[in-house]
Order: sequence, then C-alpha cells, then structure tokens
Amino acid sequence: MLSARNQFKGTVKSIKLGSVMAEVIVAVGELEFVAAITRGSVEGMNLKVGDEVYAVVKATEMMVAKD
Repeated sequence: MLSARNQFKGTVKSIKLGSVMAEVIVAVGELEFVAAITRGSVEGMNLKVGDEVYAVVKATEMMVAKD
C-alpha cells in the first residue's frame, strides 16, 4: 500500500534505457504518463513493454495552462 492517492493502472508502452536513467511511458486509456526512473529500477522490477503497472503520482504542486 502507498500513501499516494493518485494511482493509475496502465500498460508499459515503451522503455528507453540510458546508461543510468530510463524513460518509461505508461498508457492509461488515451493518456500517457512519462516517468524518468533509474535503469536499476527498470532492471530490478524486470519491466517490459506490455507489463501492467501503476503510474503513481505524488507531487507538491500542479500547473495549469490555458490558451
């Protein structure tokens, strides 16, 4: 269980591995969440494209823009 309330079940759409960091895109319906996590975390969780995961959002602020 996590204290973060914003948890969205989705599917790993892509993983781009760098030498230290990785970019993981999680599709939640028509939305995409982009996470920058360590390569070690990707490897430790054995993440693969197509895996069902949770995008967990915990932030101290949110920005809104309007044209």
